[in-house]
Amino acid sequence: MGHLPSIISDLALILITAAVVTLIFRKLKQPLVLGYILAGFIVSPYFGFTPNVADESSVEIWAEIGVIFLLFSLGLEFSFKKLMRVGGSASITAIFEIVCIILLGFGTGKLLGWKTMDCMFFGGMLASSSTTIIIRAFDELGLKSKHYVKTVFGVLVVEDIVVILLMVLLSTIAVTQQVEGLEMSLTVLKLGFFLILWFLMGIFIIPTFLKKAQKLLDDEVYLVLSIGLCLGMVWLATLVGFSAELGAFIMGSILAETTSAEKIEHIFKPVKDLFGAIFFVSIGMMINPAIIVQYGWIVLLVTLIVIFGKFMATAAGAVLSGQKLKQSVEVGMSMAQIGEFAFIVATLGMSLGVISEFLFPVAVGASAITTFTTPYMIKYSDNVYNLIEKILPKKWLQIIDDYSTRTENPKAQTETKKWLKSVSVIILINGILIFSILMLCGAFLLPALEKAIGGILPEIITIVVGLLLCSPFLWAFIFKMPNSISGSEMIKSGNYKRRMLLFVEILRIVLGMTFVGILADKCFGTKIAIFVVIPVSAILLILFYKKLRIVYKVFEKRFMLNFHGREIAENEKEKPMSNIKQRMRRRNPDLSDAWDLHLADLVVPQHAEYIGRMLKELQWRENFGINVVYIKRGDEVLYAPGPKNKLMPFDHVGIFASDEVLEKFKPIFETEHKMQSINYEIEDIIVERIYIYEDNTLINKPIRNSGIRETTGGMVLAIEHEGNLTLSPSPDIVFQEGDIAWVVGERKRLKKLF
Repeated sequence: MGHLPSIISDLALILITAAVVTLIFRKLKQPLVLGYILAGFIVSPYFGFTPNVADESSVEIWAEIGVIFLLFSLGLEFSFKKLMRVGGSASITAIFEIVCIILLGFGTGKLLGWKTMDCMFFGGMLASSSTTIIIRAFDELGLKSKHYVKTVFGVLVVEDIVVILLMVLLSTIAVTQQVEGLEMSLTVLKLGFFLILWFLMGIFIIPTFLKKAQKLLDDEVYLVLSIGLCLGMVWLATLVGFSAELGAFIMGSILAETTSAEKIEHIFKPVKDLFGAIFFVSIGMMINPAIIVQYGWIVLLVTLIVIFGKFMATAAGAVLSGQKLKQSVEVGMSMAQIGEFAFIVATLGMSLGVISEFLFPVAVGASAITTFTTPYMIKYSDNVYNLIEKILPKKWLQIIDDYSTRTENPKAQTETKKWLKSVSVIILINGILIFSILMLCGAFLLPALEKAIGGILPEIITIVVGLLLCSPFLWAFIFKMPNSISGSEMIKSGNYKRRMLLFVEILRIVLGMTFVGILADKCFGTKIAIFVVIPVSAILLILFYKKLRIVYKVFEKRFMLNFHGREIAENEKEKPMSNIKQRMRRRNPDLSDAWDLHLADLVVPQHAEYIGRMLKELQWRENFGINVVYIKRGDEVLYAPGPKNKLMPFDHVGIFASDEVLEKFKPIFETEHKMQSINYEIEDIIVERIYIYEDNTLINKPIRNSGIRETTGGMVLAIEHEGNLTLSPSPDIVFQEGDIAWVVGERKRLKKLF
């Protein structure tokens, strides 16, 4: 028998320990992440009462794969459109909170005498809250229908993307050991360039490929393909100098825009859970109790910073974004904890060797404490608001209320600003594509051709190929106008600033020709580039104007179909739901903001007391002041249901009301019949043959009056009389001597018939 590699025995120990500990945590209704961390500590060298992992280096490799798959899974749940739908309020709240907490963490580290890299990573560790813990707390407290919950989820979405970008910047600083403004600016520009390029190319290519190959794809191929794409983007990201985590997240967010997103997410979940468990166990293996005891007071200090610092920073950000004071306090109280990203940021610092050993257990300790405090913070948010309302001067409260009212009704953008915004997007997207194509031609195609053939031919081929590939995008960069209005109409109209528009148009032409000139200068020199290549390129663009526009429209249409593919598919399934929400927004654009009213989607419990009763009998509108806007049953949606409509189990009911009204109404809505629990097993339900002899009490009794159902809870399936079998007999059929009855019911109760 061959020698068993230590990684197999280590994995067996890790997974068995993790399974046992997480079963206990699930029984105690505690977060599984903390269970995995505790399991890691149990199998670590710091816990001497159990076997420990022999080869930690191999486990670390598996843990790195776990981080990659966790970020890939997060990307699948993320979607760039979700970020765009978050809205300005959540974005302002999240960014303000992140900046404040990072500065607070950095400043605290400096006051404690930590080195600069410790302070920077410490600030990054505090930046994100835990989506898992918050959602669990909302579920347990029954608050998911509250109006402020939407803002909390929006803030969490923005936090995720900002922290991922922050990790890229931290890793760059750690490698270069420089925090210069110019270096950081170049890194941010490089990051933005590659993010947009990868997103554009990914959306254009991957959804198209998945649609073409859909008939050939099953669960196995989906899994292999998604993991391959994830690791491929990880390799590409590290190749250009970014972190593996960023590449995994980007590929996940690209696949999130496809119609196969839910399928991939479902298939990939077991893989993510497995490697994620190994990652969090590896975190527990790095916890040294001696260090936690040594830095116990720092753990408590960090906990206080998180609870009070994140609460105040988030609440202030929400007020700044225009939220009412009560809603701002509720959002702030919900966000006061450290998320799982703290472990990932700390792991990044440890792997780069730039942070001190004590930071890791400090983060884990503070995270564990804030996990338990979160439900209480959310539960008592109203009490905190009432206290703040009493403490703050009335003048301040009035200022906040007036500011919130003004922010809810912002002035509409001018037509010029809308046009400039649209043109800026066109210039940015097409500029990145043009620059990428021309740089690739200059960096790879030209050297390859120069090795293969000599003379001036390589330069000519490079210029021709480069211009052909980028010509549709060059046309769009210079000539394309927003779909709403043409440039000539805008210049003629008196509603637009003509000089500004003319300046933008001239700038587009100059920049477009500059792109061509850069590649031409590399191939032929400055003079030929200016006097030959650029003029010829301009003439060709004008001559082939219509054809280039058609080609670009094809690319644009394909991209937009791919980009909105998942949304289009979902709208087809839930068209009625989206229609009703859009109509409500159009009819009442300011109602929800002005009066704190919103649409809550509630699900009818299986055993609700009101099932089968008409809405007019329930009198919910009269008693509670709520409006039933829709009833969704399966794929069917009934708009504005009438008084005679009834509710059935698992119906989705759209309730339009304020948070206060919903709080009073939900206990009535969720009330269920108290069902008597009968612990029957499926095996106990049997079909029994009953022979009707001369002394049987059933003789001459119809099935209806036989008492079989009342006595045994059973049902007569068939009766055999003189060789003739009657299936599903009528209740009026009379039992006669010699009959055989087939009765279905519970085994023990059927014995009463013998």
